[in-house]
Amino acid sequence: MQLKTQKMLAHIEEGIGWMTFNQPEKRNAISLEMWVALGEILEAFHHDPRVRVVVMRGAGGQAFVSGADISEFDDKRGNAAQRKRYGAIAANANRWLANIDKPMIAMIEGFCIGGGLATALNADVRFATPQATFGIPAARLGLGYELAGLKALVGLVGPAHAKDIMISARYFGAEEAQSMGLINFVVEPSELKDAVTAYALKVAANAPLTVHAARRTIRELLKPESAQAPARIQALIDACFNSEDYKEGRQAFKEKRSPQFKGR
Repeated sequence: MQLKTQKMLAHIEEGIGWMTFNQPEKRNAISLEMWVALGEILEAFHHDPRVRVVVMRGAGGQAFVSGADISEFDDKRGNAAQRKRYGAIAANANRWLANIDKPMIAMIEGFCIGGGLATALNADVRFATPQATFGIPAARLGLGYELAGLKALVGLVGPAHAKDIMISARYFGAEEAQSMGLINFVVEPSELKDAVTAYALKVAANAPLTVHAARRTIRELLKPESAQAPARIQALIDACFNSEDYKEGRQAFKEKRSPQFKGR
């Protein structure tokens, strides 16, 4: 994919949309131009029928994302007006992170800190190496943490762990992150790429309408009951049962072969 920056990379392979944070000299800290490209990549993946699943990763092996690029803060986030513009650009990327209609996997090596952890929280599944490091150091910087990020954190690890992470601003390892539900799988570095690829290919081979309905239903269940839209979810479920893929799944089961799903 052609982008205006080399600090973000993207390509599609075997139904997997690979998105790479590519600023290893700064532990993949996200700059403003990276926020722009992030939104462009996810929008493209969202609309590309070749993409069945998205994998996010960091270049260099030392970090997934170590947070925002603080070296830009004086020039691009130094006051309320600049913060508003910066926030608008980041918000577009975060909208795609939160709402892309493709399952996402985070492949985490090294530091996954601050904005990096907030980004990883948008993934449906998170893989990490035993050496990965997590934390949200907002309290060390004096900045206010956005509501959406805290909501995602609380929804994943619960209020007790979220409070600890936020008020201590401490760093912690993959074993503890897994114990609190922050990550799903811990895999050795030499096996990480293969493990993530195998999992992504498994997801990509499944019925897209079923995967989409499941993700949307779970997202709906996390809302207050008064805000849920059961009729909309039922429509997604009905679409699965009325699909060509459902027929294909039944036929493949009878013929004892792997189904070939088309997403319709």
